[in-house]
Amino acid sequence: MEKSNVTLRQKDISKERISLYLDFYPPILDTASNKYTRREFLKIYLFKKPKNQIQKISNVENRHIAELIQTRRQNEISKKRIYTQFEKEQLQIQAIGRESFMKYFKKLGQKKIGNNLSIWNCAIKHFEAFLEGHDLCFKDITIPLMEDYKEYLSTAKKLRGNGKTLSRNTGLSYQNKLRTTLKKAYKEGKLRTDINVGIDSIKEQESQRNFLTLEEAKKLFETPCSNKIVYQISMFSILTGLRYSDIAKLLWSEIEYIENDGYYIRFKQKKTEGMETMPIPDEAFELLEPKVNENDKVFAGLKKWDVDRILPVWIAGSGITKHITFHCFRHTYATLQISSGTDIFTISKMLGHKSVKTTQIYTKIIDSKKRETTSRISLKQRL
Repeated sequence: MEKSNVTLRQKDISKERISLYLDFYPPILDTASNKYTRREFLKIYLFKKPKNQIQKISNVENRHIAELIQTRRQNEISKKRIYTQFEKEQLQIQAIGRESFMKYFKKLGQKKIGNNLSIWNCAIKHFEAFLEGHDLCFKDITIPLMEDYKEYLSTAKKLRGNGKTLSRNTGLSYQNKLRTTLKKAYKEGKLRTDINVGIDSIKEQESQRNFLTLEEAKKLFETPCSNKIVYQISMFSILTGLRYSDIAKLLWSEIEYIENDGYYIRFKQKKTEGMETMPIPDEAFELLEPKVNENDKVFAGLKKWDVDRILPVWIAGSGITKHITFHCFRHTYATLQISSGTDIFTISKMLGHKSVKTTQIYTKIIDSKKRETTSRISLKQRL
């Protein structure tokens, strides 16, 4: 190990005064800033040309004080060189504990893209509001603090809007971003305990998921649409369950045909960033225009503004009175698959869900059909 030296040096700061400072070589770790440094300014000064006896005595005393500090720093550094392995590990733990958790949280959020990035930014801003603008060190993270944040989310106001309270599911989303960060910090050794395990999750609130019945989907299929590409992507979503974001970026190079098997899409989900290989029906492929170039978008010229403007008019024109958004076509795909008998694990894979629990929301459609079946068997003679 290279020996560290501490040298007392001086620097002119004016025509009359000299500043004393310590020079470390090699640089040492400043535990306050967690950065390596070569200098420590002592805030001790000498008169460059003492004008009287008092200034001369002051120079002697101040230099002596600086030399004592130099000796103490040299001893401290020398002591560090002979620390036991356990002592070194404890010092490292203490140094990590003083690191900024907020800086770590923000850095992790900056790696996200698209809509996911904006959700992470909102989650970070709410946590900053909870901390009232103060920073948070890793050593100060506790389960009670995280439980307090959970309570905060139950009453917090939206960052933008008319002062409305966050929905429960939005609060859950923000809490999950924090829990993801805590989990990663624990795996990297920045947290000594797995705080995430001890946190109670906000209970998810079931939201209404509108969808089309098979009869309504067929009716929409037969209804003319003023924009061909809006018609194509809507039917394509009903037949495949793809999100708008994945349809919009779909390339011809991601579609392939396998002999005696059919068409497949191999793509990276925009929301989950997971790679997917998904078979699609011939009926969905028949909706597409002829391919020109391999790297072209399948739905070239698609504009979200056209979808938002045309879809409600087209839906109403078909005689469907439900509030249907484009994402409802994904719900339609899932509920129609369940109604036709496809098992939930297969549907979960087709939708690209990370957990089958997400897909189980769609099984509510089965519950509504249970009541219908109760009247199909009757032992009474009908009049």
